[in-house]
Amino acid sequence: MISINNLSFLIGSRALYEDADWHIKPGDKVGLIGANGAGKSTLLRLIVGEYTPNSGTISMAKDLRLGYLNQDLLSYDSHNPILQVAMEAFDRQNKLHKEIEELLKVIETDYSEETLNKLAEKQHEFDALDGYNIEYRANEVLAGLGFSAEDQRRPLNTFSGGWRMRVMLAKILLQDPDILLLDEPTNHMDLPSIKWLETYLAGFEGAIVIVSHDKYFLDKITNKTVESRKGKLTLYAGNYTFYLEEKELRSEIQRGEFKNQQAKIKQEERLIERFKAKASKAKMAQSRIKALDRLERVEDVDDDNPTVNFSFKFSKPSGRHVVRLEHVTKNYPNVKILKDAEAVIEKGDKIALIGANGKGKSTLLRIIAGTENYEGSCETGHNVTATFFAQHQLESLHLDNTILEELQAFAPKHTDTELRGILGCFLFTGDDVFKKIKVLSGGEKSRVALAKSLTADSNFLILDEPTNHLDIQSVNILIQALQQYEGTFITVSHDRYFLDNVANKIWFIEEEKIKEYPGTYAEFEEWDSKRVKPVPKAIPVKQEEKKPVVKTPAPANVQQQLKKLNDRLKRIEEEIGVFEASVKQCEAELAKEEIYSDPKKLEAANKKYVAEKALLDSAQNTWEELAAEIMELEG
Repeated sequence: MISINNLSFLIGSRALYEDADWHIKPGDKVGLIGANGAGKSTLLRLIVGEYTPNSGTISMAKDLRLGYLNQDLLSYDSHNPILQVAMEAFDRQNKLHKEIEELLKVIETDYSEETLNKLAEKQHEFDALDGYNIEYRANEVLAGLGFSAEDQRRPLNTFSGGWRMRVMLAKILLQDPDILLLDEPTNHMDLPSIKWLETYLAGFEGAIVIVSHDKYFLDKITNKTVESRKGKLTLYAGNYTFYLEEKELRSEIQRGEFKNQQAKIKQEERLIERFKAKASKAKMAQSRIKALDRLERVEDVDDDNPTVNFSFKFSKPSGRHVVRLEHVTKNYPNVKILKDAEAVIEKGDKIALIGANGKGKSTLLRIIAGTENYEGSCETGHNVTATFFAQHQLESLHLDNTILEELQAFAPKHTDTELRGILGCFLFTGDDVFKKIKVLSGGEKSRVALAKSLTADSNFLILDEPTNHLDIQSVNILIQALQQYEGTFITVSHDRYFLDNVANKIWFIEEEKIKEYPGTYAEFEEWDSKRVKPVPKAIPVKQEEKKPVVKTPAPANVQQQLKKLNDRLKRIEEEIGVFEASVKQCEAELAKEEIYSDPKKLEAANKKYVAEKALLDSAQNTWEELAAEIMELEG
């Protein structure tokens, strides 16, 4: 599909890639991994042609269809409803739909054979391209990504950046390309949407290249892993877990080769040192020196997984009860979050608060942190000192400070040596600590803010999406830090690997209550998959009152009773025919551009469709009841 040969790409004088090779084959599901700055996103841009290599080639078939999701799509803006934006994926179907509508207007006055033939051709092609189902397909994908039916009628520009990115992902998926290039597709997604996307991509027939820091996500989807490191692309024939095992095996072999070669080099150097002073052996010594110079050196294995090893200082431990929530009620306009909810956080709890977006996770964290209004009681226990980390706090970093100065001002009790050690754990080494905050990327600022949170004199941490913008290496560092933390914390995150490695309790909001599972995330997942979940109450649809079929004992004249029932059954069948035609007409209306592009018309048409569909369902239920009664009498 795509062949990358001897690729070199420079940024300034730095070679991001140097003679790199990679061949993407049909059916490949590849996780493209590497540290921040290793060039993963750049490589995707090179593939789609946004950047030009300095040397080497990237070749592919001319008709290869690429679907490319990247963070630049956050800037895409539109006043159209998101359902319409997603349906832009069906370029040919939309064009045919417009042409068919125009021909239907022409045919009102022109019944010529030429016009009828054109209409038939367009309709045949539209049907062959599954044009009558494109709205259903768009609705299905948007629903999977977390959009309600009401959301789908809202204009794109009324959504935040993260939700816009989901719309753009839906549009790319609906294009059904030959290869998907996905740069951090799970950013801004909640767990239900991530799981839906996993299922969708597992069934995708084309090739996929994914850049992601979510280990679980990569393991679920990929069958190959490519590591971008030191300008090269190294292929591993398995998912992320396989990559870790295989890389460790390769590293062990490389360490052995390095040690053996170093021993051989030292032996040769000793011989050279002995022989070079003797005239009779000088020629031999020079020959050995030249052989050493020509020797292809084996590099030692770099440690790509730095370990965190520092003690968290807080001056006083908390009491047994850290936070007690009683009779907490919180609502927003048209959204109910909590009603008379209760929960307790005890000393030593490591809580993961999970659930879909919009269920109130961040709201609950703000209630606990004391920054959100609510009804009820949220009491902090004895000697509890809390630190609240949230993404908006990145804006509170002092831009003119260096990284080291930022921590010095926040944690004066720590020495510079301790602070530099902590920053080293968060990948700020050497002169990096003297960088100004204002020149840092979003991920680097997140690491600084996290380092600040973990150096605070706090025995209770409240962490809202701490893994956002972090690569796999940084997530591993945060996991190690929290595993060593002796205080209490509650965190919201969509990174399941992170949650499974730090939490000993799971909280989730259900039926406006805070519910708790006492165990790890993996244990919760297994338990949750087996339990019967409460079903939300359906909103009743107003429809014509249906008279129930009353079964009476068989009369003396059974034949007369059967005749009455069969006559009624026939009338119901006629009604069903009328209702079916009406529903089809409603579906045709909903497919019209002038309807689905106008929110008010779409809402009215949708209401009519729901009402007609309810009448059809009611008639079909009545038919089934009558048929059952007839069968009983006949039996």
